[in-house]
Amino acid sequence: MTADQPTTAQSGRDIILGRVRKALAQADPAEISIPRDYEPPSDDTGSADVLDLFAQRLGGYDAVVRRVSGDGVREAVAAALRERGARRVVVPPGFPDDHLPAEGAEWVRDEPPLTVGELDAVDGVVTTAAVAVADSGTLVLDGSSGQGRRALSLVPDSMVVVVTADQVVRNLPAGIARLDGRRPMTFVSGPSATVDIELVRVAGVHGPRNLDVVLVS
Repeated sequence: MTADQPTTAQSGRDIILGRVRKALAQADPAEISIPRDYEPPSDDTGSADVLDLFAQRLGGYDAVVRRVSGDGVREAVAAALRERGARRVVVPPGFPDDHLPAEGAEWVRDEPPLTVGELDAVDGVVTTAAVAVADSGTLVLDGSSGQGRRALSLVPDSMVVVVTADQVVRNLPAGIARLDGRRPMTFVSGPSATVDIELVRVAGVHGPRNLDVVLVS
């Protein structure tokens, strides 16, 4: 029997911890070099190149990006909801009223919070975002004003997110620098999809089936 083979009094845990202790005893901490060459936060937030990259990445996820000027937000939101067939749409507290089309949808306010059944009965949701990351085509929601609670980004079948150019950073380090780690954060990279079921890609299992982003510049 070798030293690594368990006896009746030893468990697999004992063996693993024993090997760790042996390796640590042989290691010289002075010889261990930990690389610190992490990618630094970018400083080109909202540049034309960053916005183009963000739209390209989202397009790769089958999300639809509508690039508009400040006075075109309402029309872009209306077009997104119309194309998705979303008639009853939930609106989180703090979402700008001037972004909501006057016609074409029934706005359901999440004040007081809707029940699970009520939320499941709506067709879509419109929100803002805390930050967006171009490299990965990721939207980050942290539950602050205009974004609402996490359930709003998970239950409705369609989601429309309004993002301004000054919220779009190039890389994740720049995005993390803007976030408050004490808030509940949801990272969204395209419509929800999974291949967990028989290795077949299925949309809408863990979140919205459709994602539209209105990019305001």
